[in-house]
Amino acid sequence: MWVAATPGRGVAQNLSSTRPTAADPIYLVVRSDDGGMSHSVNMALEKIISSGIPVSVSVMFPTPWHQETVDILRHHPEVSVGIHLTLNSEWKNYRWGPILGRTAVPSLVDADGYFFQSVEALHRNNPNIGEVEKELRAQIERALHSGLKIDYVDYHMGAAVSSPEFRALTEQLAKEYGLGMSQYFGETRGNPQYDALPPYKADSLVAMIARLNPGINLVVTHVGIDNAELGALVDMNTDGALPDMSKNRQGELDAITSQRVRDALKARDVRLITYRQLIAMKGLGSMHRPESTN
Repeated sequence: MWVAATPGRGVAQNLSSTRPTAADPIYLVVRSDDGGMSHSVNMALEKIISSGIPVSVSVMFPTPWHQETVDILRHHPEVSVGIHLTLNSEWKNYRWGPILGRTAVPSLVDADGYFFQSVEALHRNNPNIGEVEKELRAQIERALHSGLKIDYVDYHMGAAVSSPEFRALTEQLAKEYGLGMSQYFGETRGNPQYDALPPYKADSLVAMIARLNPGINLVVTHVGIDNAELGALVDMNTDGALPDMSKNRQGELDAITSQRVRDALKARDVRLITYRQLIAMKGLGSMHRPESTN
């Protein structure tokens, strides 16, 4: 059994403290990104959900497979759903563009009408902030009209918060639509499994769990099924791209759902919570901009 937090008065009081003490519980939010990126990623999301982990799933609403993700999540209302605000398309031979189309937001797309492969390439094109707002608003509207309960936003490749102007806009939109923002609730983020080799990803998570401090912690996963579809994708980013991406995503799935990680969480009495629970306990009014930002 996964140890899930039960929202209640005592939990809310513990979470309301801005400076957790050694006596406070250890909370962990598991956020799984890139929902809708591909069928293989969606299959992995089904597996992590069926494992019983209280999970928050971030969906890329401009992507070709996002409708399948929506169908999966409709059957799992316990999952907290976020919008993985997307302004980049990084996979060779598998690209997506803005919901609004290339002519509506020309400064956000390359010569072929797709999102740029990196945040740096996007900013070199001098993106118009009005066009950024129109596209992000369209993504939020698509999510809200999907029929899913949307709890929060986060940021594919960090693009939506990659400059002071972009960050201020994203904050404005989250406030307007009544949505939480990932990493705005004082979360301490750690995802060492991302860079670990597949056989050692569980080791890295177990070591991270041993270091967790009282308060709110966050681990971000990128799961997938190692198959021909995912194996054909090549990351066009030169910074931070992983070789054998398909095997790495399968490794993340295997690690986060492993008995070793389950036992490590239980040994430290780590309380797993979703963003929906975190927002219910702390309130949107408690959000604050992370210190290490633009």
